[in-house]
Amino acid sequence: MLFFTGKMRYTVSMKIGIDTFASAGGRSGIGVYLTQLLKRLSPEDQVELFGWDFDRYAYTGTAQHCEYLSRCRFNGRTANTLWHLLRYPEFALIRGYGVCFFPAAHRRIPYTSPCPSVGTVHDMAAYWGTRKTRESLGLIRMILPDALRHLDRVIAVSEFVKRELMDLIGVKESLIRVIPNGVDHAAFYPRPRNEESVVLIQPFSFRRPYVLYASRIDHPVKNHVKLIEAFGIFKERTRHPHRLVLAGADSSHAEWVKEAAAASKYRNDIFFTGHFPSTGLPELYAGADFVVFPSKYEGFGLGVLEAMAAGVPVACARAASLPETAEHAALYFDPDNAEDMADRMVTLTTNRDAARECRQRGIERARAFSWDMCAAKTLEAIRETAR
Repeated sequence: MLFFTGKMRYTVSMKIGIDTFASAGGRSGIGVYLTQLLKRLSPEDQVELFGWDFDRYAYTGTAQHCEYLSRCRFNGRTANTLWHLLRYPEFALIRGYGVCFFPAAHRRIPYTSPCPSVGTVHDMAAYWGTRKTRESLGLIRMILPDALRHLDRVIAVSEFVKRELMDLIGVKESLIRVIPNGVDHAAFYPRPRNEESVVLIQPFSFRRPYVLYASRIDHPVKNHVKLIEAFGIFKERTRHPHRLVLAGADSSHAEWVKEAAAASKYRNDIFFTGHFPSTGLPELYAGADFVVFPSKYEGFGLGVLEAMAAGVPVACARAASLPETAEHAALYFDPDNAEDMADRMVTLTTNRDAARECRQRGIERARAFSWDMCAAKTLEAIRETAR
């Protein structure tokens, strides 16, 4: 297996299995992570991907030389979890993997593996039960800790996630390696601001000026309802013509978010895009006056990093991993306080110096992250584990 990054070349000669389950066919943050890693594989790599049949072309188009094996005939989270617990060990043994990589180890993971195993944990939302029923939460808390502790190496995307793995799960610090996500600088970069009043991204048309939050519509963890409340306060205070664009597919309790938007005095200025194609995200960011990221829980905060790389000022919640990712490059607010959130929105529209400084610091902060670096370090962890 080879990864290239600059002049560095890493080599490991073994058969590697990569689990694509729970990566949303490349349409989620985890899907972006897996896609970016696969892009950096070499044709010489001896890699097999295994996952849902309907995800086959989501990843084989990215890594065309990799064989894709469809597994788990039955759709659904429960059936897939059971496949990992009961069928995966035999499958991995038959396929003769020298090492197996689980890019969504916090969502799909076997209890044991017949070969060395490496898993990436993006957050511990499943353990906290932000989207689970009481019954499924009990099952997760019974299985997940032991399963994670059985991994030979755990990759955490942030120091915040590392601390949760140690404090909640009891994973030994020596087994954890922090490897931050990257950002695609070829797609997300500062673009010249034009005077066009409309941003056209087929099949959408966005009237400017607008405020953006790109995230799945998931209540309450993504905190859209509080953002809608803050947007109303912002409009009342400033009378600015800004619109609020909420770009993301419906998820848990999305109807509550849409009810809050419908009840807002400024409902005609709130726009839901539904699932937004990743190819259009750079232009969507570039057209925004600023980005608000009010999420109460993030293991990394990829959207914050993408906005900063695009040269867009960011206001975000002082919560979970977000201060670690953004550091001094964002304006922070209490995610439970709509007035505080609105204050930062007012600042970014009325204080040009603050907005300019936020933009410049964001660009500089984003330069510290790259997918080349993430891929190289991830391979290094896989190589060391395989030995």
